[in-house]
Amino acid sequence: MYKSFSMELAGRTLTVDVGRVGAQANGCAFMHYGDTMVLSTATASEKPRDGIDFFPLSVEYEEKFYSVGKIPGGFNKREGKPSENAILTSRVIDRPMRPLFPKDYRNDVTLNNMVMSVDPECRPELVAMLGAAIATAISDIPFDGPCAMTQMGMVNGELIVNPSQTQWDEGDLQLTVASTGEKVIMIEAGANEIKDEVMIDAIYKCHDINLTIIDFINKMVAEVGKPKHTYESCAIPEELFEAMKKIVPPEEMEVAVFTDVKQQREENIRQISAKLEEAFADKEEWLGLLGEALYQYQKKTVRKMILKDHKRPDGRAITQIRPLAAEVDIIPRVHGSAMFTRGQTQICTVTTLAPLSEMQKVDGLDDNITNKRYMHHYNFPSYSVGETKVSRGPGRREIGHGALAEKALVPVLPSAEEFPYAIRTVSETFESNGSTSQASICASTMSLMAAGECA
Repeated sequence: MYKSFSMELAGRTLTVDVGRVGAQANGCAFMHYGDTMVLSTATASEKPRDGIDFFPLSVEYEEKFYSVGKIPGGFNKREGKPSENAILTSRVIDRPMRPLFPKDYRNDVTLNNMVMSVDPECRPELVAMLGAAIATAISDIPFDGPCAMTQMGMVNGELIVNPSQTQWDEGDLQLTVASTGEKVIMIEAGANEIKDEVMIDAIYKCHDINLTIIDFINKMVAEVGKPKHTYESCAIPEELFEAMKKIVPPEEMEVAVFTDVKQQREENIRQISAKLEEAFADKEEWLGLLGEALYQYQKKTVRKMILKDHKRPDGRAITQIRPLAAEVDIIPRVHGSAMFTRGQTQICTVTTLAPLSEMQKVDGLDDNITNKRYMHHYNFPSYSVGETKVSRGPGRREIGHGALAEKALVPVLPSAEEFPYAIRTVSETFESNGSTSQASICASTMSLMAAGECA
């Protein structure tokens, strides 16, 4: 026996079937919005994963080509690795939900969203976002939710709640806002240089709609929600923190982190770590927790220095930015190049121009194969942070950061009529100490101007 719940959302009916399918998942929501259908499930392992100091959450967004009446291309005729759109959707779902799980929770959790039918008037990405939140809220997985997400577009100056795919692609605003019952917890946006007051108004409208969705979810939780299961806490024991502070007082930790050279700061922390390992050699139960405990101790120290003492670890004032440097045309025989440096973050972007026939074809769940005239690719090699790791191609982080920069740059590019070229920029991270995605936007702007397509 299953129950069906419905609400009116932006002029369409959102229906959630609970108990109809996926009975062995911890939580399952069969989502219907117009003719768009997404099966969202939430599952968790029975025990925490050993030897980790993070919450192992996986979010998947599966695009099934049968949902739009297509057979996948290629010889295999099966869906392959996730598309960039699928990866970006997974990241948008992950970002607001991850902080709502308990910080001491180490059980593996997978949120899977399978697109089974697509109505161009009801974007499946939004349905998956809501489905993941609902499946988790009604499950027995510990979760400090519910949360909800709303998208806002703008066509001819008019704000449109949960726009159609065409309105989303061709409008002047692409805004996604996630909220809990208390506040906004995530904003993802791209826009064609709209006014600040319009953006603020759109955010508030999204939050108000999110509150109505949360009321809807709370009714489902009250009727069909499972009691949250107990779990083995992996929190750092308070006695370990107290013992650490006796060996390494807060003043000593402040001295260790108070340097503008990242490598020196890391060396200071390594020395403190060795000191603590020696002191706790007979405390085997603490040694496995020492890395996470030291990270938290360091984080709390830096936070206190900034918020209370108004001191940054590198000595800068609160209002002072890192030293900036910029160069253009540093690489010969390319169409455009530039290097942007901010403190110990350094990005080199190379621009390549080609005929419009070189545009990227994107075969997704849209009605038609679409073309991308501008492509921004971002690379983050391990040497940029002094680590040894073999490159296996771009991961979700690289794809996400590349899309972020692309979203910022597309609105200021000249049209294809003004500049009839396909454009590719590649941002290579030479060194990283924070905000490489934003540095890649700065380097790309200069590289594009050097190549001649940004005035």
